[in-house]
Amino acid sequence: MAEKTSAEKIGDMGENIAAALMQKKGFSVVERNYRSKYGEIDIIAADEQYIVFAEVKTRNTSALLRPAGWVDKRKQKKIILTAMEYLSEYENELQPRFDVIEVIYNKNTGIIIDTEHIENAFDMSGY
Repeated sequence: MAEKTSAEKIGDMGENIAAALMQKKGFSVVERNYRSKYGEIDIIAADEQYIVFAEVKTRNTSALLRPAGWVDKRKQKKIILTAMEYLSEYENELQPRFDVIEVIYNKNTGIIIDTEHIENAFDMSGY
């Protein structure tokens, strides 16, 4: 197995922080890095009401855009199509929701500066 790049390690760190945040909010992490022919969903989590498909974006403080700004319409479509595939494979009665979790860290120290959980960041309308 190839060694991970620094970008992959940073992405893993952000996903670990995001998964812990979801668990702290009472969600069970059902799946991580679920892949389909359309793309990948970083975290799939559930509580009694929702099944959440969460995209995690980790960026350093020097980034020009907030991390959620990278989840454009094209990326949203890939996430929605992947979520639809997941739901066809694992049926449930929960309400689907699409969240974005931002993790911002200091590039020099590696210390996490901020996390932001954006619930209902986008929806399936138009797809």
